[in-house]
Amino acid sequence: MKPRMNYYQAAPETFKALVAVETQIKASGLEQSLIELVKTRASQINGCAYCIAVHTEDARKRGETEQRLYLLNAWRESPLYTDRERAALAWTESVTLIAQTHAPDDVYEQVRAQFSDAETVNLTMLIGAINAWNRIAIAFRAVHPVKVKASVA
Repeated sequence: MKPRMNYYQAAPETFKALVAVETQIKASGLEQSLIELVKTRASQINGCAYCIAVHTEDARKRGETEQRLYLLNAWRESPLYTDRERAALAWTESVTLIAQTHAPDDVYEQVRAQFSDAETVNLTMLIGAINAWNRIAIAFRAVHPVKVKASVA
C-alpha cells in the first residue's frame, strides 16, 4: 500500500490543533494505560492498521501485557479488564459506532458509575480524537511502521 499524501505536511496548522487536543487528554488525569486501550479498541473497530500498530506498541512500552492486547476485541469475555476499563471500552464502542448505537443510556450509566464529569468529557474527547486520527490515517492510506523480522536459517 502506498500513502496518498503527507497530510501533516499539507496542513500542519490543522494537525497541530488535533495534537493539542491529544496533549490535553494526556494531561487530563486519565490513566495512560486506559488511553492506549481506548485508542487501540477504537482503531480495531475502524480497521486502522496504522493506529493499531502505533497504539499497541505504545501500550507495550507502558507495560501493557500481550494477553490483554490480544484479547482486547473480546474484552467482554475476559476477566482481565477492570470495571473502569470495561466501562471505558463499552463507551468507546458506543461512541465510535454512534450512528448505530446513539450512545445508549445503559452504557452512559456504566461510564458515569466509574468516571467523574470531567473524566467522562475527557474520555469522550479521547474517543473523538482517535476516531479523527483513524479516519485521517485510513483516508490518506498511512502505512504503519514495519519491523523486518530476522530470517530463520
